[in-house]
Amino acid sequence: MDKQVSAAIVIGLIVVFLGLIALGWYTRKRRQRAIAAPQHPPADLGAVLGTFPGFYVATTLADDRFNRVAVHGLGFRARSEVIVAEAGIVVPIAGQRDTFIPRGDITAVAPATWTIDRVVETDGLTMVAWTLAETAVESYFRAENPEAFVAAAVSLAPLTTERDSK
Repeated sequence: MDKQVSAAIVIGLIVVFLGLIALGWYTRKRRQRAIAAPQHPPADLGAVLGTFPGFYVATTLADDRFNRVAVHGLGFRARSEVIVAEAGIVVPIAGQRDTFIPRGDITAVAPATWTIDRVVETDGLTMVAWTLAETAVESYFRAENPEAFVAAAVSLAPLTTERDSK
């Protein structure tokens, strides 16, 4: 009987913890509901500067890499093949509509080493700072060829090298 009681207590605690995790995620999404949805990619992207397989890692509020944006399909890490074109950056994420970062909204591009839930080798991530309507955000990508991705992305915005020193 003691094993059954212990098992019931453990299962009960697991259910409570999972419920708290779900409540926390729901609350974060509710807090961020004022953040605008990203634009759809335009029909004409202009010349494609490169297609870069790798991962979309996260989008966070600017200068707060511990505050993940959870709304509009930006909340989860996913394999992606990011397209850098003259009009901007297209981030296709399976199961979500494509996210488009217009060239005019990109404020900086910088190599990075860490963001929420992800630490990699020096400069293994690429941060793209941009404005999503009125909200300044930073999106992080882990491209298979980060140097080529940075080279293509800096043609859309200035390269910043001071990102990880903050």
